[in-house]
Amino acid sequence: MADSDKLDQTDRHLLSLLQANARESAANLARHLGIARTTVVARIARLERLGVIAGYGVRLGREMGDNAIQAFCGLSVQPKAGPAIVRALQRLPEIEELSSVSGPVDYMAVIRCDTHARLDQLLDEIGMLDGVNHTTTSIVLARKIDRRRATG
Repeated sequence: MADSDKLDQTDRHLLSLLQANARESAANLARHLGIARTTVVARIARLERLGVIAGYGVRLGREMGDNAIQAFCGLSVQPKAGPAIVRALQRLPEIEELSSVSGPVDYMAVIRCDTHARLDQLLDEIGMLDGVNHTTTSIVLARKIDRRRATG
């Protein structure tokens, strides 16, 4: 049975509350859910143990991230070059996310830079990596739906 099959409605509601504010107190979560605080703590521990909750992090707000330039960069790479390219991209802090994908490109990177000049420089660096055949980049103009944004 998959981990998601082990989740009941209370677990799903708890996850949605934590996605909205991972720093919410167990007492407040318990009030929202109508269950005991100790039950909330136990459910969170179980969800962490199952790997449903993989961790907690910080989302950058206006001061650090909202005014930055975000882009999606598709990379087409030579066979067997993937691991070395992934290691090289891990060293670039502007790469927020890298996924292997199906379709006309092999990898899709989410990039966030503070200026267009830095994005241009970074794309040159990526394009010059050994094993990169070509890149295709799209700059984000506006977010229309953003369910990952933290609130509170």
